Amino acid sequence: MSPSVFNRVEELLRQCGAEFEVLRHEAVYTSQAAAEVRGTSLASGAKALLCKGDDEFVMFVMPADLKLAGKVARKMMGWRKLRFADRKEVLDLTGLQPGSIPPFGSLFGLKTICDRRLELNEKINFNAGDHCISVSMSCQDYLRAESPELGDFGLED
Repeated sequence: MSPSVFNRVEELLRQCGAEFEVLRHEAVYTSQAAAEVRGTSLASGAKALLCKGDDEFVMFVMPADLKLAGKVARKMMGWRKLRFADRKEVLDLTGLQPGSIPPFGSLFGLKTICDRRLELNEKINFNAGDHCISVSMSCQDYLRAESPELGDFGLED
């Protein structure tokens, strides 16, 4: 049996020497509900979005109070087309449902592109492969563990 995504996140963070806390809670399906159940700000949520730019799937990670600026992201990456992955593509790529995906594209063989404004948070929070499991960790440890490409592609909601 293959390890769960949560176990893979834990293993990655331990290998990198990152400190993190795990919170088990009622199932949440929106960034706002996740922030409420965690008792944290919406901006500290690391929202993972799976997208297809031209012929490549990637993971965009941004503060949960921002939305993806598609035109900006397309220009930044040099793509003609950009769209969100549909539910079936998300499941095929990650084995997960939308809203439970941790911000580690590397776990799924995807490039991770992170909005620089996530760094405004000392700590970030995210669902870890399950709608009932959240992880809290320092943003600097996240950046060290994942080494995402950084950019500015988020718009205020």
